[in-house]
Amino acid sequence: MRRANCVAKKSVVLSLLAISFAAGGLMQPANGQSASDAKFKVRLDFNRWHDYDELKADMLTLAEAYPKFLTYSSLGESHGGREIMLMTINNPDTGPELSKSAMYIEANVHGNEIQGSEVSLYTIWYLMEHYGRNEMVTRLVDERVFYIAPSVNPDGRQHFMAGTGSGARTGHVPVDSDNDGLYDEDGPDDLNGNGVTDQIRKYVPGEGTHRISHRDERILEPVPPGEKGDYVLLGYEGIDNDGDGRVNEDPVGGYDPNRNWGADWQPNYIQGGSMDYPFQLPEARAVNDFLMSHPNIAGVQSYHNTGGMILRGPGAEWQGTYPPEDIAVYDVLGKTGERMLPYYDYIVIWSGLYTVHGGFIDWTNDGLGMISFSNELWNGGQYFNSPKLKEQQQDSENEIEPRRASYFFDDYLEFGEQFVEWEAFDHPDYGPVELGGWKKTRGRVPPRFMNEELSHRNMAFTLYQADEMPMMNADNVSVEKVNGDVYRVRVDFENTRVAPTITARAAENNVVDPDLITVSGRNVEVISAGWVRDRYKTSATAMIDQHDLNRIMVRNGHPGHTTRTIEYLLRGRGDATIAYSSQKGGTAEVTASLR
Repeated sequence: MRRANCVAKKSVVLSLLAISFAAGGLMQPANGQSASDAKFKVRLDFNRWHDYDELKADMLTLAEAYPKFLTYSSLGESHGGREIMLMTINNPDTGPELSKSAMYIEANVHGNEIQGSEVSLYTIWYLMEHYGRNEMVTRLVDERVFYIAPSVNPDGRQHFMAGTGSGARTGHVPVDSDNDGLYDEDGPDDLNGNGVTDQIRKYVPGEGTHRISHRDERILEPVPPGEKGDYVLLGYEGIDNDGDGRVNEDPVGGYDPNRNWGADWQPNYIQGGSMDYPFQLPEARAVNDFLMSHPNIAGVQSYHNTGGMILRGPGAEWQGTYPPEDIAVYDVLGKTGERMLPYYDYIVIWSGLYTVHGGFIDWTNDGLGMISFSNELWNGGQYFNSPKLKEQQQDSENEIEPRRASYFFDDYLEFGEQFVEWEAFDHPDYGPVELGGWKKTRGRVPPRFMNEELSHRNMAFTLYQADEMPMMNADNVSVEKVNGDVYRVRVDFENTRVAPTITARAAENNVVDPDLITVSGRNVEVISAGWVRDRYKTSATAMIDQHDLNRIMVRNGHPGHTTRTIEYLLRGRGDATIAYSSQKGGTAEVTASLR
């Protein structure tokens, strides 16, 4: 194992070098002598997996190290009484958090999808360690707010980390999965005590459905139709705990935490795992209460795994398509993400993956007006990124045989760490069988030595999304005296980013408060107001017909990468402050001097 340790240490060194170059090159000390690398205030490991307590400890360490920017808190408690941890990143010198466009990042919705928590922790660490060192990171922390919840299913995470991993996808609210009046009474059992929920295979010469592959004796392959094999597969390790003749049919929980949200929620007989009504789960209620109380959140990233996907809604075909204006925004972000994330595809959930009713990002998009993505972290193709490995793993039909390549990767790059060799076992129900197969961290979770790159690339995409959330700017104020104390005032309002202040779907659903344009000043009266159709003409103005022109509502918001010019006729003397306020795009204001 000395060689394995050396490989892991080398990976960390190379990753840190990559981070330094990504941050603008190696740091130079004040005396002009070259430095080996940036000196970090807090050193954390991202080539390992944190259990719940370790994750919380690192969060608190970061909060203590950067008290000006970081605030640790809790969204609430899980069913098991664990905190749903939250870190708020805000620079108070540039304004209170609710005055800025915010990005909400969550992970570990499913307990066995652990790497999203590592990406979340990495994001907090990276933003803090590179603030003041890297111009873009510094600007992001100054201009935006980040709300980061690294594990919104802490019960499932801890169940995965501390146990065999089986049944950790769900949360721990009890469910009677087999309708026998009992709850969670028949889950998997680690019968041989090796810490793994092994697969079970039974040798039945000439009567089975599978046979040992001639390519690798560890692989069982289905026999062709009309032929008989020597093995049958009997599922995963366990026994009939409740005596109903079935094995592992009522494990802990038994629902899907990503099917309990208010957008297109469907009952369990249509959408399995949805529970009895939307927001029934305590974790979902806690997250939604927070989102509802923070209307400044404009962007959402919910990390899942696996498959290498940048997912957007809708989750079901019958929800229809997004409005074209919204699709254009999503396409800019998603297609850029494909370039940043090798092996990832930008996909609509229902058409590219499968139908989801009551999904989280449908709720945040449709119900809360937040531009929402869910990255499916890790693509198994990344195991096979050696062209020579691909060449050597081709079968007679000239196609890559993924299972053979998986064993090759495990043998030569993970030193056999992920596979449990088949061993004989006397099962109390099945008699003589063999137990073995892949461990819980193989397949859906990347190898530890590849996790830092995964964390950095996905963080970079999410920071890019955060940077493209709306940001209003006020400029080019002009004041022209018309007659006496009456003045024509024009102001350019510009949204400098790709995302609108109010998405078209949010405007359709009336789920985001209108933007407001206000005029304030002592002895200043608004006579009229209108949008300027042509900035280079003096009279081409579309008049605004609202009762109170001191407080104009812009119900559809301001599109991305556009400038609109508003014209006022004002009566009075002194200074008039004209401000554009948006829940999701911040506030921009200018002062017009009426002299």
